[in-house]
Amino acid sequence: MKTPPNITAARIVGPLVVEIDWNTGETLRTDLSTLTAPPFDALRDPAFFARMTHDDWGHGLDWPGGLDLGADRLYELGREQAGLPTAREFDAWMQRNGLSLSAAAETLGMTRRMIAHYRTGSRPIPKVVGLACKGFDTMIRRD
Repeated sequence: MKTPPNITAARIVGPLVVEIDWNTGETLRTDLSTLTAPPFDALRDPAFFARMTHDDWGHGLDWPGGLDLGADRLYELGREQAGLPTAREFDAWMQRNGLSLSAAAETLGMTRRMIAHYRTGSRPIPKVVGLACKGFDTMIRRD
C-alpha cells in the first residue's frame, strides 16, 4: 500500500514558492509557478497564495474555497525540482528495463522490500540509487 510522505510544516518563501518539511526528514523548496491551469491559476494572486495552510494530518496544502494540493504530488514535484530521483522515474526505469521487484533488487544490491518502497514513493530514493539506475541504463545501451 502506498503511503506518501506527510507534511510536518510549510512556509511561503517567495512568490509561488513554498518550503516544505517532510516526515522523511527532508526539507524541499517547491516552485508552484508551473501550475497554470484553472483552478490553480488562483495561486498567482499574492494575497490568495499567502492564505496557504497545511492540513492537520500532513496530507496536503490548502487554500480558501477548497483549493488544495496533495502531499504526494508536492513531494514528487519538490524532489524533481531538487534534482532528486522520484518514484515515477524509478518505476519508469523498472518498466523500461523489464525488471520485477526481485530483479531490480538484485540489480541494485538491495532488498525487494526497499525496491517496493522506492517504486511506490513510500520512502525517499537516495541520490546514489538514482545514479545507479542511470549507470545501469548506460551499461545496457552500450551492450
